[in-house]
Order: sequence, then structure tokens, then C-alpha cells
Amino acid sequence: MYHKSLMILLLLKKLMANNTISFERTPAGIPVITQYIEDSPNTGFMVGVNTGSRDEESRVFGISHLLEHVVFRATKTRSSFQMSKEIEGAGGEMNAFTSKENTAYYAVTLTETMNTAKDLVADIVCNPLINPDDVEMEKKIVLQELSMCENDPSSYIHDLFSETIWRNHDLGHNEGGTSDIVKKLNDADLKEYYSNKYVTQNLAVFACGNVDKGEVMDWAMENFDCMTSSKGNIRTKPSVQPACYKHFLRKEDHCYVGFGFPAFSADHEDRIVLSLLNAVIGTGSSSRMFQQVREEKALVYSIYNYVDQNSDAGSFATYFSSTEENVKEAVDTVTKVYRDLKSNGVTQEELTRARNLIKGATVRYMESTDHKLHKLARNFMLSGEIRSEEERIKALDSVTVEDVMRVADKLIDSNKVTVVMYGNDAESMKNFSSDEVDL
Repeated sequence: MYHKSLMILLLLKKLMANNTISFERTPAGIPVITQYIEDSPNTGFMVGVNTGSRDEESRVFGISHLLEHVVFRATKTRSSFQMSKEIEGAGGEMNAFTSKENTAYYAVTLTETMNTAKDLVADIVCNPLINPDDVEMEKKIVLQELSMCENDPSSYIHDLFSETIWRNHDLGHNEGGTSDIVKKLNDADLKEYYSNKYVTQNLAVFACGNVDKGEVMDWAMENFDCMTSSKGNIRTKPSVQPACYKHFLRKEDHCYVGFGFPAFSADHEDRIVLSLLNAVIGTGSSSRMFQQVREEKALVYSIYNYVDQNSDAGSFATYFSSTEENVKEAVDTVTKVYRDLKSNGVTQEELTRARNLIKGATVRYMESTDHKLHKLARNFMLSGEIRSEEERIKALDSVTVEDVMRVADKLIDSNKVTVVMYGNDAESMKNFSSDEVDL
């Protein structure tokens, strides 16, 4: 096992050679994080905006996501078609995403055409037109996206679980908002939101590839330091809610279930330990959940664990789908897996396997400029930290079985469990209560 870890570290050192991360701030205080990768064929640029669904007033739920769509429609200098022609002509792609706490815009191109990526990202962040007609057109697309999500239960269960575990708090808001509210949003709403949230205090700039950090700093100062200065977001930390079971009705035979617990924020000292605990329980086909719920009992087709982390809170949970006939037994078996882990512990073999699984994924992702750019942004925007892949590997190597069990004892708690089912009125679950989850 030592030999395998040494080989992974040697590979990482090779990949990290001539690969440095720098952190500076513009005169206006905007963070600029650059990951220089010598000889990288691709280079990417991203602007993160520290605003998302948790920062929206109830009357405009979904506005962060809708605005992210609308800015691609037209800027003061380009139409959407012109943007598409330029980015594709540069051999690249441009996109954006909205989460509960952040919105980000990015472009990745061939290194020799990186100026196109820089120009386009700056243009959509700084110069969106937000025309009434464009807002109405994009609302139609967003409403279709919301409908598509609700009709993809394997994805929608994550929204329902988040809504339930963070009930009565802003983190429970769906990133896309609700159809009824999105329909009412107009260009004035979006312009006001843009003016209030797209300010220097909420911005961060990222670059990854064969790029000079001085040039990135110049680009950031020239384009973003002149944006409005205002107060950043004021957020309140969610409180841990008592155990809960909630059923969301879906008129289909198959049931989708989320079963999990409040966990750590993105900057918590035990976040790496949690990732290993999560992997032992439900990552991969050798995990306990896959083996005991699917392979030994054939109660589900799909089952896996997932960690969701925010700046001040987090969760980890098991997700699975099952027929009405099997859903109660599947819930009981998931409960048993968690209970057995707390009672009997984790083996060194399981920990080593989970560690290598995460290491392998880390090494593979390092080959992607796009992934590195997203990782840089996510780490910094949620935790305020900049962590290299090599640092993550070293942190994984330091985790012991005792660490994993300490975190398991802290988080796996019957009094804090949330169980959510999205499915029909399964007979076996009609009288189910979270009190039945005995851990």
C-alpha cells in the first residue's frame, strides 16, 4: 500500500512541476488566483460572483439563475451569435453556472487564442444589456429547464433533500427558483439585482493554464476594478434541524430517496475525513451501500453517497431509487449499514481503498484545465482557501481509522437524520417516521 501511495505522489509531483498557484488582489480588493501550467494547450478564465439562490428575496426566487442565462443573450458589443462564433473560432467553449452561493462565468480556449476567452468573459460580466425581449425569451428556456429537472427524479431528489434538511433557511432554496416566480420576473428586476450583487466586493477572478499572472492581474484591474463598489452579502448560518421524514408525491411506481445528515462546511478541518467516510459508505461498487443494498439484496438499481458543502454548512447523504415494493426494506437496510459502521467500525483495508479511489480521481482530473479552473474557484469561493491537488493528497494520507470513526460518531445521529422520498404512496412507507431510524 505504501508503494501505491508513493507512486501516486511521484505522479502528482510530475504533474505539479512547473505548475504554481498565485494569489493577489487588485487595488479594488478583488481576489485574483492564477494557476500557471507550463506548456498547457488550453487556458481558461473565470469570474466568480459571490451570489446565489440563498441571497435572493422571496419575491425573486430564481433570479440569480435567470440572470446567468440572460447575460449570454447580448452585451453592448456582441450578440449571442457573435459570442458563439468567436469562442468556437478560438477552439474553445464558454459557459456559466449558478449554485446556492455563487454564480460564475468562464471560457476555456486554446492557449494561443486565450485573449478571446478573456474578452468574452469580461464582456458578459461587465456589459450585459438585459433587454426586455431577451429576458422573456430566456424565461421560456429556464422554465423548460425547471420542468426538465422536476421530471428527472434522480436529479430532483437532491433539490428536495436540500429543501428539507435546510428547511426554514435560505440554503433550502432551489437554485432555479419556482416556475410561478420566474414567470413574473422582468428586466427591471434583473437590472436591479445585477446592480446590487455584481459589485467588486462579490467578485473573484481565476485563470488556469499557460498564462502570466501579471497579465491576468492587468486584465482584472482593467475590466473589474471599475465596477460598482458596495456591501457584500450578509448571510446567517443555518441551525441543525431535528430528525425528519418528508414524502413528496410523484405519480409513478419508482421511488427516489435521500437519507442523510447535516455535516461540515467547506472550510472545516475535518472535511477530508468526511470525504473518506463518505467513500467507505457509498462511493463505488465496493462500498458498503452498493454491496449490502444492491448486490446482496437487489433492492435498488442505483445507490451512492454524496457530500454537499457550503461556506457555513454541509450535508452528506445516501441516494437511491427503488420500486414501491422494495423501498421500505431498502430504507431499513441503509439504516443498518450506517448503524453497523458506527457499532463495528471501519477497517484499514476499507480506508486504504477509499483513499486510493479519491486519489485516483484527483490525478485523473488534474489533466483537465476546465476541472482545475472549477476546482480553484469552488475552493476559494466557499472556503477562502487555495489548495493544490498535492496538498489534498497529503491530507488524505494523514487520515486514520480513528479519525474516520470520530467523525462518524459525530455526524451519524438518529436525532439529526433527514429522510426524503419522492414517489407514489408506497404502502410500506405510509406510516413511516424518522423515529424508526435507529442508529
